[in-house]
Amino acid sequence: MENNSATCYESWLNSGVLTDNEIQELQAIRNNPEEIEERFYTDLSFGTGGMRGIRGVGRNRINVYTIRRATQGLANYIIQMTGEAGKKKGVAIAYDCRIGSVELAENAARVLAANGIKAWLFPTLHTTPELSFATRETKSQAGIMITASHNPREYNGYKVYWADGAQLVDPEATGVVDAVNALDIFKDVKIISKEEAVAKGLLVYLDKTMDDRYIEEVEKAAIHRDIPGKEHFKIVYSPLHGTARVPVQRVLKEMGFASVWTVPEQEMPDGNFPTAAYANPEDKNVFKLSTALADKVGATLCLANDPDGDRVGIAIKDHKGNWFYPTGNQIGILLIDYILTNKKDLPANGALVTTIVSTPMVDALAKAYHLKVFRTLTGFKYIGEKIREFEEKKFDADYVFGFEESIGYLINTHVRDKDSVVSSMLIAEMAAWYAGKGLTVYDRLEELYRIYGYYREKTISVTKEGKSGLEDIQGIMTSLRAKEHEEIAGKKVRVIRDYELQTETDAKGIRPIEGLPVSNVIQFVLEDGTTITARPSGTEPKIKYYLCVIGKTEAEAEDKLAKTEKDFLAYVEKLG
Repeated sequence: MENNSATCYESWLNSGVLTDNEIQELQAIRNNPEEIEERFYTDLSFGTGGMRGIRGVGRNRINVYTIRRATQGLANYIIQMTGEAGKKKGVAIAYDCRIGSVELAENAARVLAANGIKAWLFPTLHTTPELSFATRETKSQAGIMITASHNPREYNGYKVYWADGAQLVDPEATGVVDAVNALDIFKDVKIISKEEAVAKGLLVYLDKTMDDRYIEEVEKAAIHRDIPGKEHFKIVYSPLHGTARVPVQRVLKEMGFASVWTVPEQEMPDGNFPTAAYANPEDKNVFKLSTALADKVGATLCLANDPDGDRVGIAIKDHKGNWFYPTGNQIGILLIDYILTNKKDLPANGALVTTIVSTPMVDALAKAYHLKVFRTLTGFKYIGEKIREFEEKKFDADYVFGFEESIGYLINTHVRDKDSVVSSMLIAEMAAWYAGKGLTVYDRLEELYRIYGYYREKTISVTKEGKSGLEDIQGIMTSLRAKEHEEIAGKKVRVIRDYELQTETDAKGIRPIEGLPVSNVIQFVLEDGTTITARPSGTEPKIKYYLCVIGKTEAEAEDKLAKTEKDFLAYVEKLG
């Protein structure tokens, strides 16, 4: 155990700030040097969008003290950059179903109030997209969302939004990070009681009016409101013990979907996620209860949201009657196709926005419909930033749709983050519309592959826990970046894009990558069009590899994907 960790451990114990329960939690690990090291070897990283971590006492954990410090840093930045105007505009705050979220949200509000900044706080749990909406609707200077998204139950987290309703990007991101890092976690934080904050008019609770306005904007995104037989189209829905239940149930009902069954075991919020240890709708295992209920009632579509309600995954029936679980890329392609073939008011200079790790099939669809494609770094905050740049006329483009391969989608611009509520509504509409024509969503997906080619994608996540895991991830990225790659997975490397060095290298030489921030990502394009991208996760202790192949047939594409995965992982292993 490093001396710094031991010293920090003792300073927390003797701070005079901790509660009795918190002191007992630390005393219980006194003879566990590895646990002390994990809790105290570093400050919990406050990145450009916020932080996530395991709940517990310690500077490398999520607790009221790390949340207070983060909020004090945000408050200092707001006051420094906007003065009294920013203080009056205030900060919108929401929280999801995670354990401890209410207390963390209230602590954030109390710190803001102590700094003279108004806090607009939702009185009950709300989704991440509604936090984005509320930030815009209240004309707040910033927003805070208490959530750990789809991380395991042991986690919680803190996301920061700016006045446009999108997560922080530079220069605000770096400014807030620097402001947070400059603070002592105990000495530099101001805080008042909740009662005093309310009495001073600095803590204001939002009411149902905000929910009504949000749903009103969501429903404007409907394309076909009058689908014959829609009321009989059967849907099974699961919020996975999370936060999206109320808005999704409401919008489906108001849009005329009268045959919706909610999975009873997963309907109510529960931060322990008793039926889904990993409450991520990208994982087909979370659909077991949904598909069982769907088989019982005769439904052909299952919808599931993640805990904070910004992402949606689905299960559909294939041509053999078996359950099929589309990837985030496949759902994105289906929604793009549905919008482009059905929406009547597409702008002449319409644009799709996606990320550098999303399927290249987007480009094929955009070309067919004469739309532009803008690619951003991974993270929906960059898609939100692009929407703002469109509005500021930095580009000759109007936003149509944006998505991430990690099942995050947004149609319209009522929010500036991915929104599972509007996406769930649109997916239900799309499925009902195809059903009215005697087709299924799966039928349309197969038709798109026949038209554009068989694209197959896969994301491989390799978990590396703790300090040693972080060092392993850094070592892998260093090795990938240092080697001169001539061949990967049995194919010649045609293009190497290094988003940290901001260079693109091919047979013609080295060129700068323009228009994107520096990011620790490296991408390889092979001679047959296969793309392989490596990046450390910004929110979890993982390194992610994104693979995409193209085949002339489904079988060819599946074989290429399996071989590419096997050969690339072996290649990385040899790099050491």
